[in-house]
Amino acid sequence: MNKVEIKKEIVLNVAQDIFAQYGLTKTMIDDIAKAAGVGKSSIYYYFKNKEDIFRAVIETQVQKVQEKIRASINAAPTPQEKLKAFVISRMKSFREVAHIYNHVFKDEYLKHYEYIQKIRKDYDQMELDLVASILSEGINSGVFKIQDPSLASFVIMVGIKGLEYEWATSTDIQKMEQDTEKLFEILFHGIMK
Repeated sequence: MNKVEIKKEIVLNVAQDIFAQYGLTKTMIDDIAKAAGVGKSSIYYYFKNKEDIFRAVIETQVQKVQEKIRASINAAPTPQEKLKAFVISRMKSFREVAHIYNHVFKDEYLKHYEYIQKIRKDYDQMELDLVASILSEGINSGVFKIQDPSLASFVIMVGIKGLEYEWATSTDIQKMEQDTEKLFEILFHGIMK
């Protein structure tokens, strides 16, 4: 990483903390520059305005969440374990992001609805594709009997999203993992006798 990239990363890390503390509206470029130990002109070298910094911070967080989820999935040996790893790492990552940005999104969500919605839509599609690929792997290895992996991934994601808020705000990680086991017990074995 060169000096320019390092400075830009420092600015983003500092901005993340400041946005988390004060929100987008109350954060000033001067605050970010001072905390990062750079001149205001340096900030404008990397970014057009504070909204541009905010977008970069959000995109960086989304990328980190994706990397954590993919690493967990890649470490799992079977398609069943990959699905569990996906859900657990997703929820843990969301908990971290929710903790950092809870009031930011309450304050800024409506103002930046279109941008946030685009990020969410792209992220949702990535998750659907990821789950569909795990299901396809399970079908190819003879573990899953699914006729339509895309539809099945959609149904799984709807179920996971239904639990998203409760899991993201829960303080009991062990309960979240137990709930995940129950969810997959139903998914893998059904509800029939």
